[in-house]
Amino acid sequence: MRIGILGAGNMAGALGAQWTRAGHEIMVSGRDPARASALAATTGARAGTFREAAGFGDVAVVAVLAEAVPAVLAEAGDAARGKPVIDVTNDVGPHGFRPVAREIARLSGGHVVKAFNLCHVDVWRMTPPVFGGRPLAVPLCGDDPDALALARGLAEDLGCAPVDGGGLGRAELLEATAAFMIGLWSGGADAQAVLPPLEHSGAHPPA
Repeated sequence: MRIGILGAGNMAGALGAQWTRAGHEIMVSGRDPARASALAATTGARAGTFREAAGFGDVAVVAVLAEAVPAVLAEAGDAARGKPVIDVTNDVGPHGFRPVAREIARLSGGHVVKAFNLCHVDVWRMTPPVFGGRPLAVPLCGDDPDALALARGLAEDLGCAPVDGGGLGRAELLEATAAFMIGLWSGGADAQAVLPPLEHSGAHPPA
């Protein structure tokens, strides 16, 4: 699969390196061509402009700072229109969060799936991210079945267990969860300990 990553930072490097190991072709992109080229050289990818990366892949991945999203997608133009777009961003500040996924859908014209936004970049560098013998679960929120299927495959390529999080309308809940959990982690709390195991959750899984 060809994956175009809009970004040349830590998330682009971590995810790009893992997907390269899984056999995918990767293009990274950034405002600084030298930085993008350096990242490409260390991850086995190629480098290009935002527009080239958005048009390169079977899927485009938005991995830039949230405040840069409008400008980056303006540079990408219509290159991602109609194709799967994975949004890994968080816009988290001292006063809460700002939803990003719907903005990316509007600006890109793509079929957006919100995913890979709950964990620190170091988790995505793990091969694989398994804790206590249990693979990391990755919630996915999106409306397009083909885009969701593709995102599930990319999560599995990382050694993770994809989880259906509902439609793109629920992406704001996933973004709010990230903001809340990041606040707990920053305060030194074990955020994972907040929730009980499934068998003690009161939920009734399908038979």
